Amino acid sequence: MKRIHAVTLLTCLAVLLAATLLTGYWTRAPESRTVRVGFIYSEDESTPYTANFVQAQRMLAEEYGDRIEIISRSNVLSRGSERPLQELIREGCNIIFVNMDTDTPVTAARENPEVTFCQVSLPDVSIEGTPENYHTFNGEIYQARYVSGIVAGCKLREMIDSGELDARDALVGFVAANGTAEVISGYTAFLLGVRSVAPEAVMRVRTTGSWSNYSAEKDAAKQLIDEGCVIIAQHVNTAGSAVACEEAVSEGKRVYHVGYHQSMMDVAPSCALVSIRTNWAPYMIQAVGAVLNGKAVEESVSANAHGRDMSAGFESGWVELLDLNEFLEAEGTRSRVSQAVEDLKKGRIQVFSGDYTGVHPRNAADTIDLKDGYTENQFSSNPSFNYILKDYIIVEN
Repeated sequence: MKRIHAVTLLTCLAVLLAATLLTGYWTRAPESRTVRVGFIYSEDESTPYTANFVQAQRMLAEEYGDRIEIISRSNVLSRGSERPLQELIREGCNIIFVNMDTDTPVTAARENPEVTFCQVSLPDVSIEGTPENYHTFNGEIYQARYVSGIVAGCKLREMIDSGELDARDALVGFVAANGTAEVISGYTAFLLGVRSVAPEAVMRVRTTGSWSNYSAEKDAAKQLIDEGCVIIAQHVNTAGSAVACEEAVSEGKRVYHVGYHQSMMDVAPSCALVSIRTNWAPYMIQAVGAVLNGKAVEESVSANAHGRDMSAGFESGWVELLDLNEFLEAEGTRSRVSQAVEDLKKGRIQVFSGDYTGVHPRNAADTIDLKDGYTENQFSSNPSFNYILKDYIIVEN
């Protein structure tokens, strides 16, 4: 009897031990972990640029619910970014997203190897030599720029064919923040999209010297309209150029607008043709999922990897067209857009190609012949095409 009692006791102890181990295992399982997610924003939700990020932040919250806690800091200046970044670290953030131009996250990553840092890629911050917990990402926005150019080109084609616009006056304008490769790549892709439908088109570019200056952007758009531009696009952060176009229409002028970061239908309903944006949500959701499940970011994100730098376009939902205006679009626009998006997804279009010569803006001896083509985002998520198309793009500072 004593032997039976002893066996019974040992069996109970084994069952209890197994239950304890299993309970401990499930307690430690990655999916039960709560992750704190931090955001550093250069502006606030009043600007389309940051509003687009906040939209992705909300989608992240919807995806994970109470499995994550979100803490954010807005209106952070580059030179003052260290303090809010350190605050997020002290508050226990496991992963921090940064949408601004600053090298502070690289230093913070070295000092805090337990925290994952994800920053929108910058031309002067290379992934090489950075710590393993530092990552960069960006959408291949040239694809959306090209397709929005097709929308604008269809409108120009309609105006020319109907006799409303002389082919010699097929002039488009672009309000640009500066003369960096990111901006040049964007407006070049836009014009190439326009010219794929309306080869008569040429483009004037006005730079504001700032990513976010409402009045300067509005003034630049007004100047382009006064110079005869009938379509205005933008690579700046506010809706200033869209408002300028709407006011011009109210004054009886003929002009249309192509927006960036968010739909401009609310501020420019009479002239907004289409808008484009980078969709930051896929990267954020998958990167946070990696932290939740104890995996490397690049193992969890579906995109084109350049080391710890990631990019993607239409094929992964990282870039989008917003609100193609059914009341203003030219006939046949949607079928052209659908075909172009599908071709870009399949890699059947090389955007930067054709009978064009590009000249480097700071070295006239440095040129490129686009007959040979140029593959954007081949080696980095940050745009790299940095040539002005001779005879077709005029930059006005």
